[in-house]
Amino acid sequence: MYSREQRIKAIELYIKYDQSAADVIHELGYPDRKTLSKLYKAYLKEQETGILQDRYSRDPKYSSEQKADAVKHYLDFGYLQ
Repeated sequence: MYSREQRIKAIELYIKYDQSAADVIHELGYPDRKTLSKLYKAYLKEQETGILQDRYSRDPKYSSEQKADAVKHYLDFGYLQ
């Protein structure tokens, strides 16, 4: 994995070289084309939303309401086997 600084450096070069992945890879030796494209899309999303993307975060599988309902059900009826 790449540090945030490495990712930013790659994205800045990608923009500088008019989105030429080959030039960025030639200069830095990383990342590959697909990774660079993903990094750039995440960067654009960060710029649009103002929220920094964390590589390890994801959208929650269950909403807070669903979690609360599950806990309430468990407390009311106990564990179902």
